[in-house]
Amino acid sequence: MYLHGTSKINAQGHLEIGGCDTADLAAQFGTPLYIVDEALVRQRAREYVESFRASGLKFQVAYASKAFSVMAMCTIAEQEGLSLDVVSDGELYTAIKAGFPAARIHFHGNNKTPDEINMALDANIGCFVVDNFNELYLLNALAGDKGKKVNVLLRITPGVEAHTHEYITTGQTDSKFGFDLGNGTAYKAIQEADAQPNLELLGVHSHIGSQIFEVEGFTMAVDKVAGFAVRVRDELSISFRVINLGGGFGIRYVEGDTPLPVSQYVKAITDSIKSNFSAAGYPLPEIWVEPGRSMVGDAGTTLYTVGTSKDIPGVRKYIAVDGGMTDNPRPALYESRYEAVLANRANDPLEETVTVAGKCCESGDKLIIDLELPKANSGDLLAVFCTGAYNYAMASNYNRIRRPAVVFVKDGAADVAVKRESLDDIIGNDVIPARMQQTSAAK
Repeated sequence: MYLHGTSKINAQGHLEIGGCDTADLAAQFGTPLYIVDEALVRQRAREYVESFRASGLKFQVAYASKAFSVMAMCTIAEQEGLSLDVVSDGELYTAIKAGFPAARIHFHGNNKTPDEINMALDANIGCFVVDNFNELYLLNALAGDKGKKVNVLLRITPGVEAHTHEYITTGQTDSKFGFDLGNGTAYKAIQEADAQPNLELLGVHSHIGSQIFEVEGFTMAVDKVAGFAVRVRDELSISFRVINLGGGFGIRYVEGDTPLPVSQYVKAITDSIKSNFSAAGYPLPEIWVEPGRSMVGDAGTTLYTVGTSKDIPGVRKYIAVDGGMTDNPRPALYESRYEAVLANRANDPLEETVTVAGKCCESGDKLIIDLELPKANSGDLLAVFCTGAYNYAMASNYNRIRRPAVVFVKDGAADVAVKRESLDDIIGNDVIPARMQQTSAAK
């Protein structure tokens, strides 16, 4: 059993997180329940900040809020000195309502609407990450209408792809994101951005993948971006003040996942920046990164109550829980793997292999296939680890199932950060058209 952060098995044989017994959390808040280990989130934030500070470079660590966007998380990001990435008006609004400093907000996305851009301009956010020519010209026009000049980074695709232990250099241009480095589009975008009177070009952004367990992909990306920076300086007399290298830092979901310490990723990136830019006589740029999953992923645990079971001799045994793909669609979407324990019987010996099924009306609603557990009974609590990233963020009301509550736990205290949805919340935006009501009355 691999336990993350402050998690431990207490004297009662129960899983405990942040000093809180999960059996008590289930009794108090119900299930399904998202539990966030606040101490682990803060620890990760500090690891990033301290590692970059040790490099001596100027930097910003921006939490990628798409991983998990709630006001409490924005508050932690602000308290820990992070910047914040947003990709929609909803994420921007969440940050603003949480009181996050607008100057440290970066707005991403490949199809920002005029309304979203105007909202961000009115909030005076710190930077737009421009994804395409349409946005470049639209942002310039809208900023001009408001008499503003705004900071921008251009998102480029550097021709490096990385995932887990694999990293390759590729000429591939088939991506919905960014200006391609290999076909000259990025070079043209630099020229166009520099020519816009209402845009202040700070530099470029690149993102090479996700769940990356090695440093080579990042150093290859730095090589490409640095080479591009030197060419732009020499041919266009434009220098980049900021290089944003995105996110993608991996976490341990299951046995066999081998992420590196945060400090090792950061040292590889900053050493490569120093060597590449210094060799070219280029002033060292400010470095931005965007950890999301690695900040919150393994700090999250989802707690379920076991319900029914079904044993198919010679095939498999299913146990069903009171959640599923509505609170964690990742196994159905990506075949993502997780580990889990019976939270109320964590010390009991393993007796059987089961598949954990959700309650949705979908055959593909399976959270974990072939999980070894003690014999699970109706009413037992199942804790699924590493659900802090892209679980609540991607949750839905499919089958009109209510989304779970979110609690942050720390030092024995548990605080609700998101209330459990009610049945009234489910129908809160429903409207029966007047003509239908009139028809019913006529009958």
